[in-house]
Amino acid sequence: MSPAAILLLVFLIVPFLMAFGLAFTDQRLIPNPNLSTQFVGFRNFVRMFQNETFRRGLLNNFIFTAVVVPVQTGLALLLAILVNQKIRLSNVFRATYFSPVVVTMTVVAVVWFFLYNPGEGTINAFIQAISFGRLGPYDWLNDPKLAFPAIMVLSIWQGVGFQMVIYLAGLQEIPLEVYEASSIDGANKIQQFFYVTLPMLRNTTIFVVIATTILAFKLFVQVDIMTRGGPQDATMTTMLHVINEGFRNLRVGYAAAVTVVFFLIVLGVSLLQRFFLEEERTV
Repeated sequence: MSPAAILLLVFLIVPFLMAFGLAFTDQRLIPNPNLSTQFVGFRNFVRMFQNETFRRGLLNNFIFTAVVVPVQTGLALLLAILVNQKIRLSNVFRATYFSPVVVTMTVVAVVWFFLYNPGEGTINAFIQAISFGRLGPYDWLNDPKLAFPAIMVLSIWQGVGFQMVIYLAGLQEIPLEVYEASSIDGANKIQQFFYVTLPMLRNTTIFVVIATTILAFKLFVQVDIMTRGGPQDATMTTMLHVINEGFRNLRVGYAAAVTVVFFLIVLGVSLLQRFFLEEERTV
């Protein structure tokens, strides 16, 4: 068996099968010696779909993915094109845009928590300054209408550098001769972008979109640190629901059921994305 197959078996297949088995039991994180683990059939799955918190978290995951993936992908491509230009200090700009990626999300979330502070936060101060006091201050993380968009802005800012580097590598693989030939044929910069750059970045875009989608569905750290899923479950996510049920409420069996369903959903979305993107490429 190859090393790749061993890693896949140990870190993906075996954990999934274990979670699948636990999903049909009432297993708790701290077992009760006087109460053995019981097989409960599909009870955990029925409770899961009847649970309003789970449904809200899953909906938030899809909303987050639908907003963050296209915005982050578009910004990453724009930044990659900008830093790919032969200008002075281009390496400085590349390092600056990529620097948030190397900072742990925990640190980023804490910093942005203070930036969003309604009393002394820099963001509110900036909004009030440019509006001459007519706008703000806003309680970003305690307002049900603002909390989730605030999390989205943080996430886009933190992750866009990762996609930018991937796009930058793709741009640098495009031969200059292709652009020179298109210029001879009379193509301007905009036409070169749509008919040369984008088609030759198709494989890169497929990877970026699928990777960003998977990362978006894993939304947890920033929500757990900044809002704990509140206010009124406005920022609840499936991963946070799993952690709350499995480790804070000790209901491992139920958490395993949520994990199994969520894994299958993310897998299905990723496969559909790949299918449609591949179909578009062959057209």
